[in-house]
Amino acid sequence: MADQAQEQAQEQGQTQEQAQAQAIRWRLVLGQAAESRLNECAGGGVRELSEEERIMDEALAAIYDESTEGAATGSGRSAGRQGGTGPSAPRLSKWLGDVRSLFPEDVVSIIQQDAMERKGWKQLLFEPELLATVKPDIQMVGTLLQLKGKIPEKTKETARILVKEVVDELVKRMEQDIRRAVTGALNRREHTPLPSLSGIDWKRTISRNLKHYDTGLKRIIPERFYYFDRSKRSKEWTVIVDIDQSGSMADSVIWASVIGSIFASIPALETRVVVFDTEVVDLTETCANDPVDMLFGVQLGGGTDINKSVAYCEQFITEPKKTLFIIVSDLYEGGNQSRLIQRMRELNEAGVRTLGLLALSDHGKPFYDERLARTLSRNGTPCFACTPGKLPELVEGALKGLDLAELAKKIGTM
Repeated sequence: MADQAQEQAQEQGQTQEQAQAQAIRWRLVLGQAAESRLNECAGGGVRELSEEERIMDEALAAIYDESTEGAATGSGRSAGRQGGTGPSAPRLSKWLGDVRSLFPEDVVSIIQQDAMERKGWKQLLFEPELLATVKPDIQMVGTLLQLKGKIPEKTKETARILVKEVVDELVKRMEQDIRRAVTGALNRREHTPLPSLSGIDWKRTISRNLKHYDTGLKRIIPERFYYFDRSKRSKEWTVIVDIDQSGSMADSVIWASVIGSIFASIPALETRVVVFDTEVVDLTETCANDPVDMLFGVQLGGGTDINKSVAYCEQFITEPKKTLFIIVSDLYEGGNQSRLIQRMRELNEAGVRTLGLLALSDHGKPFYDERLARTLSRNGTPCFACTPGKLPELVEGALKGLDLAELAKKIGTM
């Protein structure tokens, strides 16, 4: 009986601990305004916050409280969720340090972005000491690109270091898969015949087929042809990445720029990277040299003239059946839409492999012009959103001549 009573006591103790932990979590989520109500629900028994929980509470209050400036301003808190006009740089620096030490990385990214958007703290990113405390992520890079024209000289190098850290991480994540996809599509040593004789390894083909010499015809009848490793040959395909740099496409612009730089580093591909709003900017050279420089050449915002950009890109299509043309855009066309539809249809009819990425991002489904997307898809340019991790398979499928609309359904794009 004593053992049983002890077990029950332990179970009851665990249940109370669990209830307390849940109440504290809700207290941190809802703020001080909910404290009395939580006490009522818990029978008046919600414990006080620990020192770490208090710091966490203040970090959240700085962004989400509605009646005070929050702890980041150093002004204390009262009930409710509201923030003031913004903290000083030293206070925000401490706040950023608290956030990074107390929350998981994915949560830190969300809180930082909310701080930029909800509290208008973007100006404080112009201080190099403060910027150095920010957790670098793709959303923060998008914010910096939008503000790059206002970044003072003293902060530019710090901003560049932050952007480079993110770009290096994205390249590391994607480069091996992209290279493998391109190599897998272009290395056709095991597939015959090739449409051109230029890839045949004549010496190897003859030596391997000597046993098939026909004495009557006095010639070798090859049973199999052998080819050079096509993945090592230069400029077999042209890949054009045409990127919409309107403000709503920030994440996609960053991903597309990084992937464009990876394409540019592969000898088998002739790569062009173009960005557009109502004007067209060719970033091919900076893309090949340094993707960070390329990103700083992007000007997020402005209108959209997709037709104008496609017209510009047409000059680089010298061998249509060996060209992959990728448009990264939400398709809200401000230019000549009917002419755009006609151009894309003509490219398809000429044999160009065309692909419309409505978004290239890890986050959610995009907003886009559904009518234009359906029209282009019907005319041979499948349009869909895609996560970066699924792009290599799409690229390989495009270079192999697969049906991209069916492939997209198979691999489950967004």
